[in-house]
Amino acid sequence: MFETLFSNLAEQAVVILQIRVHPSAAQTRLKGAMADGTLKIDVAAVPEHGKANTALVTFIAKEFGVPKSHVEILSGQMGKRKVVRITR
Repeated sequence: MFETLFSNLAEQAVVILQIRVHPSAAQTRLKGAMADGTLKIDVAAVPEHGKANTALVTFIAKEFGVPKSHVEILSGQMGKRKVVRITR
């Protein structure tokens, strides 16, 4: 599912993702995509004190092979819907 996004990152040096997070899940994983292209990601961390956001950034950085400093939550820090920018 990330293949197209990987190639976009390689070509354009930046990718903007729409994400719907499900915190307190059994494990952190990509669950799928919604009809509008929003990615559904389960996050094992609880949504307290930024723990779920930190887990999301760590997961995305690992999946895309970039440092965590190259993953930024642009909006939705306190909600389930987030906009995330990845740079290479």
